Amino acid sequence: MLTLGEALAELRMSRAAFYRLRARGSAPRCLKLPNGQLRIRRADLEAWFKGCEVPAC
Repeated sequence: MLTLGEALAELRMSRAAFYRLRARGSAPRCLKLPNGQLRIRRADLEAWFKGCEVPAC
């Protein structure tokens, strides 16, 4: 499980951009812990990456 900061570093994305994606339902699946922090499973992040792939022309 990755912290939000770790996932954002891999995505090279700002926190604001991530929350915009999340609001649109386009972000990787997240788990919300009882303390309010978010975690992202490695498998969910990799599946999200695969879903973003666009074939080359």
